[in-house]
Amino acid sequence: MTAATRAMGAATWIDWVVVSAMHGRLPAAYDKPHDRPGADRPFPAIPATIRHVPALTSGSTRIRPLEAAARVIMLALVAALTLIATHDARQLGWIALLAVAALPAFVARNHPILAPAGRGAEVIVTGVAAGFIAHAATGVAQGFGAEAILPYLAVPLLTAALRRKPTEGAALLGVAAVAIVLGGALADPKTVLAGTGYLAAGGQWLVLGAIVTFAAEAMRQFLQPAEITPQPYAEATRLLTQLRSVARSLPGATLDPGGISEHLLEELRAVAPGHRAAVLSASGGGRLVVLAQTGAERVDWETTLDADSAIADAWATQQPHVASRSQARTHRGGEVSSLVIPLVAGVRTIGLVILETDASGAFPPAVVQSVTEVTDPAALRLEAALLFDDVRSLATNEERQRLAREIHDGVAQELVMVGYGIDNAQATLPEGAEETAEELRALRGEVTRVITELRLSLFELRSEVDRNGGLAAAIAEYARTLGTSAGLRVHFTFDESTARLPAATEAELLRIAQEAITNARKHAGAANLWVTCTVDPPYAEIEVSDDGKGFADNRPDGRYGLTIMAERAERIRGRLKITPRHPSGTTVAVVLGTPPRRDSVRDSVSAPEGE
Repeated sequence: MTAATRAMGAATWIDWVVVSAMHGRLPAAYDKPHDRPGADRPFPAIPATIRHVPALTSGSTRIRPLEAAARVIMLALVAALTLIATHDARQLGWIALLAVAALPAFVARNHPILAPAGRGAEVIVTGVAAGFIAHAATGVAQGFGAEAILPYLAVPLLTAALRRKPTEGAALLGVAAVAIVLGGALADPKTVLAGTGYLAAGGQWLVLGAIVTFAAEAMRQFLQPAEITPQPYAEATRLLTQLRSVARSLPGATLDPGGISEHLLEELRAVAPGHRAAVLSASGGGRLVVLAQTGAERVDWETTLDADSAIADAWATQQPHVASRSQARTHRGGEVSSLVIPLVAGVRTIGLVILETDASGAFPPAVVQSVTEVTDPAALRLEAALLFDDVRSLATNEERQRLAREIHDGVAQELVMVGYGIDNAQATLPEGAEETAEELRALRGEVTRVITELRLSLFELRSEVDRNGGLAAAIAEYARTLGTSAGLRVHFTFDESTARLPAATEAELLRIAQEAITNARKHAGAANLWVTCTVDPPYAEIEVSDDGKGFADNRPDGRYGLTIMAERAERIRGRLKITPRHPSGTTVAVVLGTPPRRDSVRDSVSAPEGE
């Protein structure tokens, strides 16, 4: 076996050693328990691949001894091959020079300048040494002695590739080509550079280096284990199960946005006392909704984010803003200091805290700092509550739509077919069967009534608060539809602020109003229905009155409806009141929050009484 053959075989083994070392396939001694995923990293340990190359992570200590060992092994192997090919110990000086060039890889592997410079020095020394070793080789085809040291090119090229530096890799290839030519010219241009063996050996390792440089990403993806894409429903089940477990472990009503907001305002009162305060959160349509507020009188806060105000600035910049004017739409004047603190969870603004006092300079930097120390942890709690509200509303709406589809496609269609069958039976009755005909007419009337009830139930299931229309419009549409079907005169009185309640709260108030209107239509025997809707966030009051025969305590279905309304009111921290109406009828009212002062100024829209 010639020295060149031995060199080629050894080079193949060298490549395997380098690639294995760089990929991070460590002996058991290097597999430390603290490097494995634990409770804070809930995924199974997977075999190390190129994706987990520690060289990509600054300051990694796991790969450093292995990477150093790989370089030492490579240096030892090329030294042995050089000695075998040349039989001249003086040529080992090139190996010593190569070791000096490799020093930055040991002591400054992450330095932005020394590390690339060291890899460049390794390439230059390897290329130049190839010419001299090829010239000194004995018993080897002319020029092929360079095969003894050229395998070392794989080390700097592979290091650059694994560090995802393709530009540096391409530059190193160019430097290697120049260094190989320069080495042959310096050694003996007539016998080395002019020989085909030297150029063939250099070209072979340049091609292999190019493959290493430009195919590293493909190798990384190929060797990387396929990631299992979770199925949407399986992932949803896992997340909802976690949400349920977390929700059960939280103390008391801590997933209620209104309760969290009120508690936050109580905490801030001790840090920065003021005359007015509020917590606002985002809603659909680019507007804000008032979750909670304190003060002697109700304030009509600015709820648009496109206005020229500290509210809009704080929302956009995610920084506290102090202003010398009120953040309300209307204010009676005088000195005012206002502080707007954004509630930021991660990178997303989820709400704002507004503090106001009737004095100038009330919020110096020290107070602002104290306030942010209270609001920062509250932002995460409020975001969790808002997300929980969104998930619950989404699930509720989806279930209502599903029930509506089931009723429409199932029992409703079957009842229609029953009605058609009764009609056919009436048409084929023989003469003189008056008693049977009367029974069929009564049965047909009952089927028609049930179908009408089902259609109204479908309408109720599908009714939602429109993002642009508001709560009053949704209640009015429902009351008008049911009033028309039952022959009721419906009278409306609306006093609705331009500010909005949270979407989940509006949905619950709509369901309570629907139940009260349905009870009046079905059981009261009334001729008139009065619907009053007052909304001034966070306060709201919905009142439904009729002039019927009053509420009968012995009616089980009515009692169940009252239970449902009471549960809905409790869910939004509201109060349900049922009182007799004089001279006849019943009044059902749900009240949320405390009523505003009558002398407070606010924008309202009133609808005169009418059908």
